[in-house]
Amino acid sequence: MNDDDITPPRRLVREDGASIAYHRTPGANPGVVFLTGYMSDMTGGKATRLEAFCRERGHAFVRFDYLGHGASSGRFVDGTIGRWAEDAVAVIDALTDGPQILVGSSLGGWIMLLAALRRPERIAGLVGIAAAPDFTEDLIVPSLSAEQRAQLAIDGVVPVYSPYDPEPTPVTRRILADGRLHLVLREEIAIDCPVRLIHGMRDPDVPWKTALRLADRVRSTDVEVLLVKAGEHRLSEAHDLERLCSVLEGLLRRVEAGAVIP
Repeated sequence: MNDDDITPPRRLVREDGASIAYHRTPGANPGVVFLTGYMSDMTGGKATRLEAFCRERGHAFVRFDYLGHGASSGRFVDGTIGRWAEDAVAVIDALTDGPQILVGSSLGGWIMLLAALRRPERIAGLVGIAAAPDFTEDLIVPSLSAEQRAQLAIDGVVPVYSPYDPEPTPVTRRILADGRLHLVLREEIAIDCPVRLIHGMRDPDVPWKTALRLADRVRSTDVEVLLVKAGEHRLSEAHDLERLCSVLEGLLRRVEAGAVIP
């Protein structure tokens, strides 16, 4: 167990009174900010392994929970893509300084793009792990049955099942509508920093071709895609975590060498 997980998280209070729980490790820049997946939290294996990696290397690191996730305030069903992106930008603004590398897992891969578009001067690089931009429109909406659509229209929420979790994931009418306001794959994504994308080819939730589509849409020419033939969605086994650290190490070296000036 990480020592920070024994210590209660600190809290960043948003303008509306919501509190974002976070752990921050001081260190040198470029710093690293980890963005979690849908219904995940900052205590997961990827977040804590990256924290240990940054500590060993002397880099600043922040991990946090979006509204309605983990130790943060609020209900999950009240969250939206736009709100979670606002949480990420608030964390970058309040808890970091200088150039930052954003590491986004699944939903976090969409959030990192939205945050980078809003703070281009602060973002020195992006690392996506099974990045899932536009998943509400491209993956969830087409998968809904007629029965689920009817339930969504009446109740405003419908359970959706994942191969990884016996418990259903709630999908709300609100998040689907808000997702349409934040789609990024329909045109060029005006991001110029280096981008690294890791995706498992056995991912049952987010097709690996999403990584290729994202690589094509990003304006930056410094984009690399790493496909893991036997990899699934979470990419959280020990060898997956070491691969992730290796990719981040390479990007940190590139930024430190002065090749990237955000």
